Amino acid sequence: MAKEEKMLGVPSMSSSIDRNHWTRIEKKNWTVMLMCGTAMLYAARTIMPVCIVVVAKEMNWDKRESGTVLSAFFWGYTMTQFIGGYVSDHVGGEVVLFISASLWSVFTLFTPPVINISAVMYKSLSAVFAFRMMLGLSQGVHFPSITSLISRKVHDHEKSLTFSLIGTGAHCGTLLSGSLGSYLMENFGWETPFFLFGFGGLLWTFCLRYWSRKSEIYNGKTLELIATDGESGIQGTVHENVPWKTLFTKVPFWSLLVANYCQSNAFYILLSWLPTFFHENFPEARSWVFNVVPWLVIVPCNITAGWLADKLIKGGYQVTAVRKMLVSVLFCGCSLFLLLISFVSDYYSTLLCMTLAVASCGFYSSSLAINPVDIAPRHAGAVFGIMNMTSAIPGFVGVYMAGYILETSKSWSAVFNQTAAINITGWLVFLLLGTARPII
Repeated sequence: MAKEEKMLGVPSMSSSIDRNHWTRIEKKNWTVMLMCGTAMLYAARTIMPVCIVVVAKEMNWDKRESGTVLSAFFWGYTMTQFIGGYVSDHVGGEVVLFISASLWSVFTLFTPPVINISAVMYKSLSAVFAFRMMLGLSQGVHFPSITSLISRKVHDHEKSLTFSLIGTGAHCGTLLSGSLGSYLMENFGWETPFFLFGFGGLLWTFCLRYWSRKSEIYNGKTLELIATDGESGIQGTVHENVPWKTLFTKVPFWSLLVANYCQSNAFYILLSWLPTFFHENFPEARSWVFNVVPWLVIVPCNITAGWLADKLIKGGYQVTAVRKMLVSVLFCGCSLFLLLISFVSDYYSTLLCMTLAVASCGFYSSSLAINPVDIAPRHAGAVFGIMNMTSAIPGFVGVYMAGYILETSKSWSAVFNQTAAINITGWLVFLLLGTARPII
């Protein structure tokens, strides 16, 4: 009977149950689609740090004002993390992604006119700050939505690599803005890359809608996705309430928040201030080199870390041990090379240290970023939203404080040293208190 069903193309009972997860082809297609979307999202996000030196000079901004503009994004980014994950758990991550991408693409397109009009008419940063904050609001739901999708549609032993591959899009997007964005800025004006990446985001939005319809996932209505814990076999619907009281009493959850805050502090400072650091200390260096090389190296590190995590888990290693091993590489590697920058003076040694510090951040996706799926498989979107909301705080606090420190002390070493110290704190907290076992 099973053979006849297979010949007729009728799904068997076991395959019907397994439809809770993507097939291999679906997983491949969705991974590529989401990776491309993440790349466009990060290109739109990081083009401001790439252009900030030129824009600040043209608009006569000092470092404190530049820090204010850069950090404005994260004020909005923090606000929509939880709601993005919660709504995605209920209506489907792909629906939220479509709405989000439509908005951040438009905000990216209109950023240059807002900056120019604000400089001429208002002589203040209020409009620019508000617009950058709206960009953050629209992008804040992106990763919680993806986490919600992965937690429900990907098998447990494939989640680390899948999330790492999608997360690689972030580094590819940063690479794109650093290379193509720098070229367009230097040859056609700083406004051009904003227009390009805004239109690119809209194009991806249309592709997402087309693919969602083709795969019969997007139907314009509330989606009923079945959450499955692959190891325990326990099933539940996405409408199951999150046990907040239980979650907030769990020490591993708080250790995850602390570790993510510390890691995000380092990542956002590097993301926002790296171009300025090289412009000031090595003014003759080509901007496309230091805007490209660190983010080029992080890509294979990100993919390798995901592959290694899945391989170790399949080999029988405890998931908690794997996560903590990769977290150690993440924090210790980044801290070591940030500290070394203070002891080197030539361009190539500095570029090497900065590249390795950024490359260490490539272990994030397969360690801390995937941990909400480990500890809360049924509510990964909501938990990731809370985690990323906490992680976004350094985006405006850390980035602004870095600008303040630079303005008052004129010392890049002070910025890098305090960043390394915060990293070590996060490492110790997760190493001692973190886990990958389900807690809710």
